[in-house]
Amino acid sequence: MVNDEDVLAAKTTSKLSGYDFYRQTLGSPRYVVAPMVDQSELAWRMLCRRYGAELCYSPMYHANLFATDPKYRKDALQTCPEDRPLIIQFCGNDAQQILEATLLAQDHCDAVDINLGCPQAIAKRGHYGSFLQDEWELLTEIVSTLHAKLSIPVTCKIRIFEDLDKTIRYAKMLEAAGCQLLTVHGRTREQKGPLTGVADWSYIKEVRQHIKIPMFANGNILGLEDVHRCLAETGVDGVMSAEGNLHNPAIFQGVSPPIWQMATEYLELVYLHPCPSSYIRGHLFKLFHHIMNIRQNAGLRQNLATANQLVQFQTVVQEIQAKYEPFHKGEVPYEPEEMAAGSEEDKLPLAPWLCQPYIRASPESHRQKIAEKVAEAADPNRAKRQYFDKDGNEISRKRMKKLRRRQRRPGKTEAQIQNRHERRLEYCTECANPQGSKCEFRLCRVCCKDRCYSTDRDCPGHGILIKSRRAKAKQFEGIHYVSENPTSDPAKTAVDAEDPL
Repeated sequence: MVNDEDVLAAKTTSKLSGYDFYRQTLGSPRYVVAPMVDQSELAWRMLCRRYGAELCYSPMYHANLFATDPKYRKDALQTCPEDRPLIIQFCGNDAQQILEATLLAQDHCDAVDINLGCPQAIAKRGHYGSFLQDEWELLTEIVSTLHAKLSIPVTCKIRIFEDLDKTIRYAKMLEAAGCQLLTVHGRTREQKGPLTGVADWSYIKEVRQHIKIPMFANGNILGLEDVHRCLAETGVDGVMSAEGNLHNPAIFQGVSPPIWQMATEYLELVYLHPCPSSYIRGHLFKLFHHIMNIRQNAGLRQNLATANQLVQFQTVVQEIQAKYEPFHKGEVPYEPEEMAAGSEEDKLPLAPWLCQPYIRASPESHRQKIAEKVAEAADPNRAKRQYFDKDGNEISRKRMKKLRRRQRRPGKTEAQIQNRHERRLEYCTECANPQGSKCEFRLCRVCCKDRCYSTDRDCPGHGILIKSRRAKAKQFEGIHYVSENPTSDPAKTAVDAEDPL
């Protein structure tokens, strides 16, 4: 008789590794969509595959939640037969915990990836991502455990160190532990946000020359020409795109389609493969990034920010198409529109309604702006900014922001807004505390709980269900009694359970 350990051993010995895995399972991909939290969901992956992506990663999932929360796991494992090849990425800092999660995922993907590159503050608090890059013993344990116990390969995504030699030793350590494919992001852990800067491909090239497993490069990918240049300069097997892909999902075809075309196709895929509205909103803001910096489009921006239903997102896309398609077709000459303060959209290489990369300001430019603001704040002779209401009265900055928020809600009158801020509290009939607005006894929560206990009642308004829980407890006791006394009369037992007296 064959036991589970024998089956596992047969699977692990038969799984492909290294370049056999890269060629036979993944199909030798060169164009790769990066794992992106809340962004590389099924609908987006299917859109990218339609436009040339040869391999996609899932968003990053937390191993602990994936292993213990069935709903989280069900939402995470949203895929379809056409969604291959697929690598699912996990984060975590415990080998057994990650193993539990990956065992549940291995039948739904072609490999699992360990996130060792996330530089965000949440990764620091959770102790995962790039904040594990100095704990080599722990990483060796994680990778070797997955390599030994899974029926599919394990891969890793890392960032570089300032020290080139340490970066090379880091990559070789992961390879020795069992990593079958390595993605190297050519930035350090400190290069993020406004300090992102340029990725260093020379580090990627050096790592490529010192390891024998397949390797992907990540960083500085704004268009297809960057992909081909990176492949040539670094010698990697494939190139991964994240931000460039979000601004232009057709990046791997080297085209710049109209933003409404990509948005419409994406929303059609969302209809087939639903996802949270926050994901949709995030994708559309990326696609519409350049036109949303135009002052005249402030209304469109607000509509997109408040949309939470598919039809509302579709309406915004249709309005954008109606406004810019005549310019795109040459039916109407386009006059540059006024940009928001601080925007550099007038320097765009293409028309603002075409998919194109977002080019960040350099870290030096950011530091210079910060220094200027600090110097301005320290200047005692600086001109103080003043704010005024519609009647010309000077108001505080805080009051001005409140007024602006109200202007973004034109459906509410001043009377409604005022009424919302007035407190009309009714008090508990048994004490001086405010009563629950939905309490059928007109009590506060404490008094309501006492009332329900003493009178065997429920209060749905407070969520206090004493009567219901007592009834369930009696029913459970009756069932438990029958299971322990199978020779007793079930009918009599049921009656006794309902009426113990």
